[in-house]
Amino acid sequence: MTEKRIALVTGANQGVGFQVAKELVAHDHIVFVGSRNLARGEAAAKEIGHGAIPLQLDVTEQASIDAATESIRWEFGRLDLLVNNAAISNTKRGNLSLEEYAKTTRPSNVSLDEMRAVWDTNVFGVLAVYQAMLPLLQKSSDARIVNVSSGVGSLATNADKSFTYRSIYGPVYPASKAALNAITLAMMIELELTEIKINLVSPAFTKTNLNGYQGIESLEDGSREVVRVALFGPNDPSGTFTRWENTAIPW
Repeated sequence: MTEKRIALVTGANQGVGFQVAKELVAHDHIVFVGSRNLARGEAAAKEIGHGAIPLQLDVTEQASIDAATESIRWEFGRLDLLVNNAAISNTKRGNLSLEEYAKTTRPSNVSLDEMRAVWDTNVFGVLAVYQAMLPLLQKSSDARIVNVSSGVGSLATNADKSFTYRSIYGPVYPASKAALNAITLAMMIELELTEIKINLVSPAFTKTNLNGYQGIESLEDGSREVVRVALFGPNDPSGTFTRWENTAIPW
């Protein structure tokens, strides 16, 4: 058994997940680099260096989740930090801009298959990983879960007609994040009488594959709030929903 914190970051072979895994390793964590494609996970772990362990993990496949859970259990017997980061924004946007894609995913014309595919990763995938990893988190003396959401999933914010991105709120990615927020609130309520802490975080609008690199923040800057919260200690808060730096987001 190691005294270092053991972390799992899902979707860590690229983007925000990669940056979070990289910075956790720099802060002396042992990090399982969760990746749907093992070869990409291995490449990411190699780039991060010592302390990063590639782990095949497809959050939409229960067999993959179960195998990943067993790998962590066999190697360390516990999990101290779970960062649910894996997410997709679409399956068929192609070369459309975010605004053009939004016009094809209005409630009146959205493809239900497209919606199901995104929700399968962003909502049901998070819940499936939570259920699988909870027994390992219960073995930790200082366990924390960080769910990576988005400010575009805030119902209160989107109800405000002055919100900049209100026009692109739709049933696919934005509503999947609203659903994730709701699921996370249910987790918070379930865990509030336990020693396991849980936080909800929104990265900045970061240049990643998720948004076709249309974001405005660098990977380092865009990931700062996720990293800050992931590094919380036992005396830091639970039940928060924040963006950089420690700014509360309305539900």
